[in-house]
Amino acid sequence: MLSMLRRMLPDTQLVSKTERLRASSGALLGILITGLVAGLAVGLDPALPALIAPMGASAVLLFAVPASPLAQPWSILGGNTVAAITGVSVSLLVPDPFFAAALAIGIAIGLMMTLRCLHPPSGAIALTAVLGGPAIHDLGYAFVIWPVLGNSLALLALALLYNNVTGRRYPHRANLAPVDHRTRDPAPIQRIGFSSDDLDEVLKDYDAFLDIDRDDLESILRRTELRSYRRRAGDLTCKEIMSRDVVAVSPDESLRNAHVIMRSRHLKALPVTNDAAEVVGIVTQTDFLDKPNWIKGEPTIGFRHRLRLIAQGASAANGTVKDIMTSPVKTIGPDASLSDAIIMFAEQGLHYLPVVGENRKMVGILSQSDVLIATLEAATKGDSRL
Repeated sequence: MLSMLRRMLPDTQLVSKTERLRASSGALLGILITGLVAGLAVGLDPALPALIAPMGASAVLLFAVPASPLAQPWSILGGNTVAAITGVSVSLLVPDPFFAAALAIGIAIGLMMTLRCLHPPSGAIALTAVLGGPAIHDLGYAFVIWPVLGNSLALLALALLYNNVTGRRYPHRANLAPVDHRTRDPAPIQRIGFSSDDLDEVLKDYDAFLDIDRDDLESILRRTELRSYRRRAGDLTCKEIMSRDVVAVSPDESLRNAHVIMRSRHLKALPVTNDAAEVVGIVTQTDFLDKPNWIKGEPTIGFRHRLRLIAQGASAANGTVKDIMTSPVKTIGPDASLSDAIIMFAEQGLHYLPVVGENRKMVGILSQSDVLIATLEAATKGDSRL
């Protein structure tokens, strides 16, 4: 009996208590505020419904699974609008309520899939338009504008605010791709295992809607591959191969002096540390090439970059390292395995990783060259740790 019950449970991953609290609190606030706003909007017209039940299902998607393709802005706005128009049209043309309900659902699903705005709660919108009773039928196509579009816009606005404030990117965007060098070569992470074309062909053969973004799926599969390599790689750590005598600069170092340091020491990157030796950023050759203007061989902060800094809320530019450094910067711990560093280099298109100990104090730096040399040395010696 217990085994049968277990088989009925969905094979989903249990998320943390924090994530469960985030999702449920978001839905609570979303529906509450949407209802209050809707009540104020229709307070003078009791014939208009303030809040419709399908918004509860939309809240589940927008706040509990905001990364789902079914929860994106076009999905809720397009899906609910298409379903409402379909439901109202069918209810006007087909007198039998049950046949009209079935027809409205079928047509709405077909249209939503065609228009790439599939949103499960929209099915309930179509049913509401057909079976909602005299109050809904009297609205006619006005039902599309209110309450459907009005409720949808209010709930979407709250989802945009709440998800981003609580650390969930919404609308959902796949992880940033590695730096594009504008060559025909694929990114390093795409040169191992399957290709993107392989995945596209498999998805075409699968021919079914998957409730996951295609790029997210590829990212998960590639990370799984890299994790499997790490499991087989052994336990060589970053502190065994990192550079320890690291040249760093302060955020207030002038651009001119930082550039002189890099040229004189033939460095391609400089970690940026504060007075407590905590890593606060990194400045690279690319930063010097892309961000300042060069006038008579001297780096200066141009007008466009000043505007960009102002838009980011940074302090006024004064020609120092903090004006062009990358911050926050990706770091790694000294006891992290070398394979962890390889994964970060491959996934994020990095060339250097500051190594930090307690309280983000810098203890070294790791480069792709360090990793390559260690890998070759281990292969030459037959080191079982790599």
